[in-house]
This record gives sequence, C-alpha cells and structure tokens, in this order.
Amino acid sequence: MATIELTKENLITTINDNDTVLIDFWATWCGPCRQFAPVFEAMSESHPGIVFAKVNTEEEQELAGHFQVRSIPTLTVFRQQIIVFSQPGALPPAGLESVIEKVAALDMDEVRQQVAEQAQEQGRKA
Repeated sequence: MATIELTKENLITTINDNDTVLIDFWATWCGPCRQFAPVFEAMSESHPGIVFAKVNTEEEQELAGHFQVRSIPTLTVFRQQIIVFSQPGALPPAGLESVIEKVAALDMDEVRQQVAEQAQEQGRKA
C-alpha cells in the first residue's frame, strides 16, 4: 500500500478504521524529511496491513499543532486509536522496521490499562 495524505478531514476515520497507523509529519523545504520519505514509502510497500500516512505541516498546520509537532520529520504511531510512539527525526530503514515490530508486539490490554492509570493520576492532580 502506498502512503496516503492525511488531513483534518480524514484523520479520525483513518485512525478509527485501522489497527495501526504511522504518520509522518513533514514539509517540502525540510531536507531530513526528503531523506526519510523514500524509507517511509518503501516500508509502506512491505507492510500492507499498516496504514502509512503523511501530513504536510505547511498545509495542515492545525494537525501539526494538535499533535504538538515541534520539529520535522516527526513519526507518530497509533495502534488501536492510542498513540504508542512519537519521535522527531528521520529514521533509517532498520530503525523504522524496529519501531513497527515493537508496536506490533505491544500488549494493547496492558497499554489501555496504563493509559487509564495515567488519566486517573491526572484527575487526582487537577
């Protein structure tokens, strides 16, 4: 599967309708983004069960702001509608493959429990 363009119009349905979504936040003027783009595209071809999406931060400033993207490229990964990874910087192919493997291996029941506990902690502090 080739990469898809992610916008505020298709963000929610893309995340809700797919188990795993990798999002590359990028811009045309960004050298490291241009270096990472072929790695991201190639990985999308070798992992057809995963959605690989790109957000042009110049065109989708609202999305970049919502995800608090401060530098690009930034890779954000959703699994079962939960952000399980977010990191700035261009990854080499082996690094991106490692992220994909680790995300696939996550125990999502455990992740949901941790998210619930963190939300409870935040509620106590508020």
